[in-house]
Amino acid sequence: MPKELSLDQLRKVCRPEEFDLTDTGQLPGLSEMIGQDRALRAIDFGVGTKSHGFNIYVVGPSGTGRMTAIKSILERTAREMPVPDDWCYVNNFTNPNRPRAIRLSPGKGCALQHDMDELIRDLRSEIPKAFEGEEYEKQKTRIVEELRAQEIELLARLEAEAREQGFGLQRTPEGLITIPMWQGRLMSPEEYNALPPDEKTAMNERHKQMEGRLNEVIRGVSRAGKEVKRRLQDLDQRIARAAVAHLIGDVKDKYAAFPDVLTYLNDVEDDVVGNVQDFRADQEQAAPPLPGLPPIPDGSRFDRYNVNVIVDNTRLAGTPVIVERNATYFNLIGRIEHRALFGTLTTNFSMIKAGALHRANGGYLVIEARDVLTSSFTYDALKKTLENSEIRLEEPGEQYRTIATVSIEPEPIPLNVKVVMIGSPQIYHLLLAYDEDFHTLFKVKADFAVDMDRTPQSMNDYALFIAGRCSEEGLRHFDSSGVAKVVEYGSRLSEDQTKLTTRFMDIADIAREASYWASRNDHALVTGSDVQKAIQEKIYRSNMIEERLQQLMADGTIMVDVTGAVEGQVNGLSVLDMGDYVFGRPSRITVRTFTGQSGVVNIEREVKMSGRIHDKGVMILAGYLGGQYAQDQPLTLSASVTFEQLYEGVEGDSASSTELYALLSSLARLPINQQLAVTGSVNQRGEIQPIGGAIYKIEGFFDVCKAKGLTGAQGVLIPHQNVKNLMLREDIVEAVRQDLFHIYPISTIDEGIELLTGVPAGERGPDGHYPEDTVHGRVERRLRDIQERL
Repeated sequence: MPKELSLDQLRKVCRPEEFDLTDTGQLPGLSEMIGQDRALRAIDFGVGTKSHGFNIYVVGPSGTGRMTAIKSILERTAREMPVPDDWCYVNNFTNPNRPRAIRLSPGKGCALQHDMDELIRDLRSEIPKAFEGEEYEKQKTRIVEELRAQEIELLARLEAEAREQGFGLQRTPEGLITIPMWQGRLMSPEEYNALPPDEKTAMNERHKQMEGRLNEVIRGVSRAGKEVKRRLQDLDQRIARAAVAHLIGDVKDKYAAFPDVLTYLNDVEDDVVGNVQDFRADQEQAAPPLPGLPPIPDGSRFDRYNVNVIVDNTRLAGTPVIVERNATYFNLIGRIEHRALFGTLTTNFSMIKAGALHRANGGYLVIEARDVLTSSFTYDALKKTLENSEIRLEEPGEQYRTIATVSIEPEPIPLNVKVVMIGSPQIYHLLLAYDEDFHTLFKVKADFAVDMDRTPQSMNDYALFIAGRCSEEGLRHFDSSGVAKVVEYGSRLSEDQTKLTTRFMDIADIAREASYWASRNDHALVTGSDVQKAIQEKIYRSNMIEERLQQLMADGTIMVDVTGAVEGQVNGLSVLDMGDYVFGRPSRITVRTFTGQSGVVNIEREVKMSGRIHDKGVMILAGYLGGQYAQDQPLTLSASVTFEQLYEGVEGDSASSTELYALLSSLARLPINQQLAVTGSVNQRGEIQPIGGAIYKIEGFFDVCKAKGLTGAQGVLIPHQNVKNLMLREDIVEAVRQDLFHIYPISTIDEGIELLTGVPAGERGPDGHYPEDTVHGRVERRLRDIQERL
């Protein structure tokens, strides 16, 4: 018979005297992450290596300090590295749909933007002045007068030729025309019609010749006008270039070390000279484009000379560490904005907005895997960006459009960034299995553990962590009893006496709640009772469903026997996880055996209410029965197994030993003690295997027994491997102390069936059979009877 557990085995108590402190106010606080050596080493390696593809994927549940550790390491590393360059987009005067990217030293981007704004202001002031001088007017007048003189000369020659041919020139709204003359005056239509036919014919021939000559003169005048216009433009450009050269030359001297800027300034100079009329206008607002519409600001004509600084690292001290909390496509890659103008959407280089990758360029970017994967086009865009080491701004989903739209295509920006992606293990393994590019881009895995060893050092680290939270958040400090209770709470969360949870979010929350209850109780320091109160209140806020189920069991609505003995019936234990709260639920498991050849029928499986693991556990029962009783005879039986009053699905194999006990009880026709509940998995050899949630299962059955009345003989059978997982409530420990409740560690089915029935399990004798007064002997005889009847 197994020996029940002692008090020390039920809960590993942390005593206040284990801490050499009066209160946590004496402690400095925790300076670094604890319990995550494996993950921290991986992050250090990923941050330190500069090779392509060594981005970091951080694995682990929330609350383990992932973000805190990552930011701390990255910020510490970033401070020791140089500040990356600024990036600007400027107008491409040759191809405006292809804005140019310019790289500048940190702080130079905004300086260039300011210098260009000042340059344009100076040009708008200086260029008009250059055209107000007398010399310009003289040259302009001379060119215009030369044109007029040439026109007069050409027209005078034409008029003389026309008179010799008997024609005169007359100006009309349609231009110059030739009209026949008679006796020094223009001929009227009547006089022309009265001419003899031969004279009229001769005159028409001369008229055609004069019309040709007139057209030649008009073309000559037009060519002269174009030449004058060209000369005036050349004059304007010479004047403008003279006015621009010294102003833009100062800017060129300032940025002589940046070839891209010099090329851009040369293009600006050419564009200013070529569009000097824009600078000669002296109006604050242009005329409205259409009646009834607001006027376009005059300054908008000069927007093409602006500098769009998308990355400004002026204030950085080291490389950037960007944490993007909402990693959508536009927030990550950047976007091109549009403006509505006259019913259409327009855009230009000044509407290019940076994304997180631009801001993190040269440094580190931290993103959530879930955000990237749930935002359309984002993951593919991130992969292409990292693969090509450049940020290319494109409209998302452009390749899926049936009609191409006109937009700008900014020059790509070279990318040098270390990406840290935080996600769950499930996402990591899915990406690893279904995306062949994932492992080439995220070669470093940083796995955050959910627990750490419970040692004097780790318990002291808990005290330091609590001290830090109290100091930073203005909480009341803890005395040694309060710290001890938090340590016990940490072991309970990890469900292991030898471990402490590393989900410091939960530890910080219980510290905050305990501080609140200390203030309610007028305690200067948080004591163990305040921590216990915080834990109880936290449970009370979430355990309404548990209480309802306990009430239903107490009044008999859900039938669970905690007294007496019943054949083929065992109290099984399961766990319900509500997301924010986990509790144990006892269930009645029954087995009926009868003559037949159906084998063991799992009712939950037949109605598709069980999972694969539970089905596997039930099928193992047949293997155990065959190995135990069918060595010299066929295994022939029919049995049905079910969870009574269970209306939701069932999963896991933790009830397989319970079902086997009920099956053996039914075959042996031996009643099982209902004062005991059972949990544990079993293998085909009859060995009990460990299960999860042992704490909650024991507490769930204890609460039912307490509600119906403790008899002093009630208890739970658990796998012996789960003893180290016990961090039971103090009221259960007290009940065990008073001999009102018992917990038995079980190694084999034989140990369990002896406890449950009070009958020896039995060992096979020399003749190959079990003694008839044992459990196995009764089962063997029953199976033989069934076989003979069939």
